[in-house]
Amino acid sequence: MRFQETRRRSIVKSASFRVLVVISDTVVIYAITRHVGATIALTVATNVASTVLYFLHERGWDAISWGRRRVHLKQSLDLLL
Repeated sequence: MRFQETRRRSIVKSASFRVLVVISDTVVIYAITRHVGATIALTVATNVASTVLYFLHERGWDAISWGRRRVHLKQSLDLLL
């Protein structure tokens, strides 16, 4: 039996991971700086930067055909079932 992840599940997983990363960054940055203002500024800055870098990384990989395979329509439909 094959399963395909729904778009909604992917969004929830992505959001929950992002929350986990923000919490982790906040704890680590506060442990280093011991300053709430610096912690907030650095947490926001690092997470905005990493989100932008991830987007650019994905777009770059989208332009590379290496590792992709053509799948016929019937094969695509079979994967969904």
